[in-house]
Amino acid sequence: MVGITNKIMLAEMRRQQKLSQDIVDGQTAISSGITLNKPSDDPLAWVQVSDIGRAQAQQAAWAANVSYGTTRAGNAEANLSEIDSLLTRAQELATSARNGSLNDTSRAAIVEELSTIKTTIGELIDQKDYQGVSVFDDQQSVLVPLSRGLNLAVVGTKQEVSEGIDVNGTAMSINDILDQTIAAVQSRDDSAIAASVEAVQSAQSHIAVEQAKQGVRGDRLETIGNRLTDVSTDLTERRGDLESTNLQDVISRLQANLLQLDAAQSAFARINQQTLFDLIK
Repeated sequence: MVGITNKIMLAEMRRQQKLSQDIVDGQTAISSGITLNKPSDDPLAWVQVSDIGRAQAQQAAWAANVSYGTTRAGNAEANLSEIDSLLTRAQELATSARNGSLNDTSRAAIVEELSTIKTTIGELIDQKDYQGVSVFDDQQSVLVPLSRGLNLAVVGTKQEVSEGIDVNGTAMSINDILDQTIAAVQSRDDSAIAASVEAVQSAQSHIAVEQAKQGVRGDRLETIGNRLTDVSTDLTERRGDLESTNLQDVISRLQANLLQLDAAQSAFARINQQTLFDLIK
């Protein structure tokens, strides 16, 4: 009889401990706003939250890639714009060199500035960012994963930017064109200078096309980034709906548990006040 009584008392103690834990969980849910803390709270919701968590991690990785790609695209666009400005200046210098009244000092100054432009353009094409990543890729554009099944080249290559310029049917590089321009100015040959001006204009047209291509890459990155933001927002809302606390339900259960625990503790206290002889009567 005493064994049975002990078992009953132990079972009641465990029940009260469970009620106490449920009350603590309820209070935590109210204070944190999250009611889904372990699989047993809602197994189906827990699985869904786990799936959403994995999706959010993947979305975050893609968003980081978009940010990386946007930075590279911006650097490439800025460098192309500067190259375009330098070629415009080269054209102006070559055109001014056709002035037959130029003295040797003025002509030497033009040659010096053209040489500086050539060097600067080369530096812009070969430039690297603070992380040591080239502004333009070499030989082949690096494909950056931006979403499932979508890998995008975010910048062009050095070769695409600086080579393959059609000058009257001949493929030339920006370096070749500027070397030709410098040599023409030094030669004082007006026809050679005129030809070099046309070559520089071809280089400008080539860079304008590269700027347009880079603009398309930038627009695609922006579109993809906006889509990723929308998806991330939806995932956050879905996860919040699954995890968030329904205050009315939680408070109702909490009040019920408090009443049960209070009643159980009162009854348990009265039982413990009885003697063994009282219990076996």
